[in-house]
Amino acid sequence: MKAQPKGYAIKLQESLDPDWSEWFDGFLIEKQENFTLLKGEVSDQAALYGLLIRIRDLGLTLISVETLDDIQNIPTPISE
Repeated sequence: MKAQPKGYAIKLQESLDPDWSEWFDGFLIEKQENFTLLKGEVSDQAALYGLLIRIRDLGLTLISVETLDDIQNIPTPISE
């Protein structure tokens, strides 16, 4: 049985430039006043753990990981 893609919002303490989106599997990067929010979907738990490992390897501070109920409402980055 194949898992359905699941949406996530990942909150980081550091400020990331939106150009990092591709490195984070196309997640939308939203710079907020005191943190950065990554929003997107992953195909399964292994993909989520891979993303979290990248965050760890960059030495970024993880604040939270939350599931998003409606993945249709996750904005996608605009391709240039």
